Amino acid sequence: MQYANKKYIPFQPVKMTNREWPDKVITKAPVWCSVDLRDGNQALVTPMQLDEKLLMFKTLVDIGFKEIEVGFPSASDTEYEILRTLIEGNYIPDDVTVQVLVQARAELIKKTFEAVKGAKNVIIHFYNSTSTLQRKVVFKKDMDGIVDIAVEGARLIRKLTEEEVAKSGMNIRYEYSPESFTGTEIDFSIRICEEVMRELGATKENPVILNLPSTVEMSTPNTYADQIEYFCKNLHNREAAIVSIHPHNDRGTAVASAELAIMAGAERVEGTLFGNGERTGNLDLVTVALNMFTQGVDPQLDFSNILEIKNIYEKCTKMHVHERQPYAGELAFTAFSGSHQDAIRKGYDYMENSKTPYWEVPYLPINPADVNREYEPVIRINSQSGKGGVNYILKQSHGINLPQKMREEVGYLVKDVSDKAHKELTPDWVYQIFSDNYINTKPVFHIDECHFKQVDGITAEATINHGGERRVITATGNGRLDAVSNAIKQYFNISYELTFYEEHSLTKGSSSKAVAYVGVICKGKTFWGTGIDPDIIKASIEALTVAVNKIDEIGSAKACKDERMLEIMNYIQANYIDVTLDDLAERFYLSKPYISKYIKEKSGMTFGELVKKIRMKKAKALLKSSNMTVENIALTVGYQNVEHFNRLFKKAYQMTPMQYRNQK
Repeated sequence: MQYANKKYIPFQPVKMTNREWPDKVITKAPVWCSVDLRDGNQALVTPMQLDEKLLMFKTLVDIGFKEIEVGFPSASDTEYEILRTLIEGNYIPDDVTVQVLVQARAELIKKTFEAVKGAKNVIIHFYNSTSTLQRKVVFKKDMDGIVDIAVEGARLIRKLTEEEVAKSGMNIRYEYSPESFTGTEIDFSIRICEEVMRELGATKENPVILNLPSTVEMSTPNTYADQIEYFCKNLHNREAAIVSIHPHNDRGTAVASAELAIMAGAERVEGTLFGNGERTGNLDLVTVALNMFTQGVDPQLDFSNILEIKNIYEKCTKMHVHERQPYAGELAFTAFSGSHQDAIRKGYDYMENSKTPYWEVPYLPINPADVNREYEPVIRINSQSGKGGVNYILKQSHGINLPQKMREEVGYLVKDVSDKAHKELTPDWVYQIFSDNYINTKPVFHIDECHFKQVDGITAEATINHGGERRVITATGNGRLDAVSNAIKQYFNISYELTFYEEHSLTKGSSSKAVAYVGVICKGKTFWGTGIDPDIIKASIEALTVAVNKIDEIGSAKACKDERMLEIMNYIQANYIDVTLDDLAERFYLSKPYISKYIKEKSGMTFGELVKKIRMKKAKALLKSSNMTVENIALTVGYQNVEHFNRLFKKAYQMTPMQYRNQK
């Protein structure tokens, strides 16, 4: 591209030394005019069908637009049909004005007036191109010839208006656009607009809309603002005109151009939802309106349910709203950087603690809730970006929404893979890493099946597969998962705390499946597991199994306790209230001394200690899951003396039963 730029002619700005717009601020909303059904529609690969146009029109009305350009009825039968359908079907509210576009050509103007018959409020928007380049290349006319086209069009429009008003009383207003205003000499733009105003009989009471389009964005936004301010200051009979703007986005600065133009004196703004339109699009009215909202200015447009509006827009236009589109994009309220996430979290905390009436959250210019959205902390998945976008990727691609407490560990794990691979990871790759580490990893044992019964709590009867052997283990708990957890602890003779549980429906692939997340703590370290199954209980057990498999002691465990010890433990679990050594000796055909020694060797506890441990666990479960008195709980778990029970409980857990029940 070296030296190729030399063929482009730099834009010549308006010479101004007394510009005032830089010191102005936007304090009120302009008059909004949506051109979605005309300018937006004509740029679609597949133009909207009638039902889609009607849906879009209704949506625009619901948002709050009072002026809507519905089409170019003289251009085609389809365009004519939509206008007639709107009118004859009574789709147009009394407070909404429909706008129709027409070139300044007699035959097209006449057809346009036929098309609007029966409407209550109409803007006839006519135009002709005025730019230096179009005069030279397309029309081959001088300035006077271009003025003649506009004036003749205005004359006919006024004549037809007077005739129609006399017959029907229709409210007809005028709009004139010197097309390619930005490429037109500014003084010539003023001249042709003044000629049109005179021909139309513009007054303060009946002003003409003078629309100054950036048909092709040719300069920086400040230059457009200079053009608007110069036009407003030098137009004769200014009070008889409503200055309107119509920015396109060829340079990617349409929003800035519109905002500066409003500061420069524009009173009316034309654009589309999400910037749909020719080439790189029209001005995005959503962004301009919500930008005002963030500055405390009521835009007079309702985007409080922006995702619904986006969905309708995408349905009608078959266009995609970019992920990074302001306010509506999928990523508009996400934070990829860890420092950003931290600042946002602190901002939310500050809002809650200070009770400030103002929105004061770093990195979020608007409260997501104001547009019915939520802030989503997301981490990117590459070697350069911290802990990576794991949750976002997993949620979007596979319906996995990680618990907040689990995200950091998973993020570091995935980032480590990315670091070593020296590349950004695909969603499928991310899921594979997650699945390998948190779903499909049960190297030591797994639970084949599990049955439950409820008698003074939940008893689990689980079939464990360990070391190539299947055995049934039994335990009680304050819930099904707790009972299974106690059975696993008992089987491996280990201690850990089941500290975290969360579940949700799988949002991708199969909505009939549930996802469960379990976190356990052993010796101060947290281990996580995930389970997926149509049955939430099975999913929970799978998650617990994965988490416990990661505990170091499990990995070094011997093949298993022998069958007899498992049977003994299951019997004690089932009869813990009043079981004795005599009962065991009789049940298993062993002497009391032998079975006492046997239990000590296999479990590391005496018979009495083992029974006490089981009773205390049952008592804990009842304290949390029931309203039973401490006295009744003591009796239920096998203690006739409540004071003795209290002493044992406090010795085991360093708190009284009531303190345990009341703790959060």
